[in-house]
Amino acid sequence: MIAFIDSPTGTTQGGASVLQNDAPLLDAYSQTVVNVAKKVSNSVVQIKVSGKKDPRNRQPNEGQGSGSGFVISSDGFVITNNHVVAGATKISALLQDGREFEAQVIGRDPATDIAVLKIYGDALKAVSFGDSKNLQVGQIAIAIGNPYGFQYTVTAGVISALGRSLRSEGGRLIDDVIQTDASLNPGNSGGPLVNSHGEVIGVNTAVILPAQGLCFAVSSNIAAQVAGQLIMKGRVRRGYLGIGGQLINLTDRIMQYNQLQTKTGIYIVSVEADGVAYNSEFQTGDIIVGFEGKPVSSVDDLHKLLIEDTIGRRSQVTILRNNLAKKITVIPGELK
Repeated sequence: MIAFIDSPTGTTQGGASVLQNDAPLLDAYSQTVVNVAKKVSNSVVQIKVSGKKDPRNRQPNEGQGSGSGFVISSDGFVITNNHVVAGATKISALLQDGREFEAQVIGRDPATDIAVLKIYGDALKAVSFGDSKNLQVGQIAIAIGNPYGFQYTVTAGVISALGRSLRSEGGRLIDDVIQTDASLNPGNSGGPLVNSHGEVIGVNTAVILPAQGLCFAVSSNIAAQVAGQLIMKGRVRRGYLGIGGQLINLTDRIMQYNQLQTKTGIYIVSVEADGVAYNSEFQTGDIIVGFEGKPVSSVDDLHKLLIEDTIGRRSQVTILRNNLAKKITVIPGELK
């Protein structure tokens, strides 16, 4: 049935809704984005790099590249993507207020595509991290960055999916990746993905160019953990199991039967052949729910447990195989 507008207020025939009723909703959404942009933009930096080598011919490229980053402490630590700064001979960071600083690389982690820079300036405004474990599909996601060199561009969308895996430039899988339809373009790399409170929930890292709305960010929990180690040690030493996994929900029946403390686990989608790690007891389809007696409910949990001390040491992993809990032995190697 065709509906006709019969009054200036927007009331339609046929029982259609009053258009004016949508106005407060649109205003609320717009106000959220505006407030977040105001809160976060002063912490976002444009990263300019030069002297990077062309991977095809290994010759220095005298032209400049660019990316994004964000300040995480008032004394000038900045997070960006590893691929933005890797191989650069000169790096600078430009703030929204026009100040430009030479940036020093504190540490890089190709495995998660996270890097930490240091700039020296006064009155630097830092952003805070949100807990990516609490994210839900459908909640608002706002990206701020410098696509194609256009400074402080804001795009908004929703979280499209959680628990994705993304292969880094070094060939390793980055787990617990956030998928969003907030538009990203070259130059957004390293910028923050934030929630409606202006908290960082992810570090924008990749986009599938031929597709529409397929954009990815490293979760804030992983980014914060990695950044802390880079600041303290300049590098990340971590155990490595040689598996690819994603988050999976467990049924109440499975939890009760196996007396599990977690409602989720890590579903193993691939197992690499033993190299630096002994992992031949894993099978595709296993679900990891524990490591060394500690519950594991997410990739974040496992990453936190695969610390430097686990490298080269026999460890017990609790898995579900055919819905039954069992323990297997692994020897983590060191992630290179």
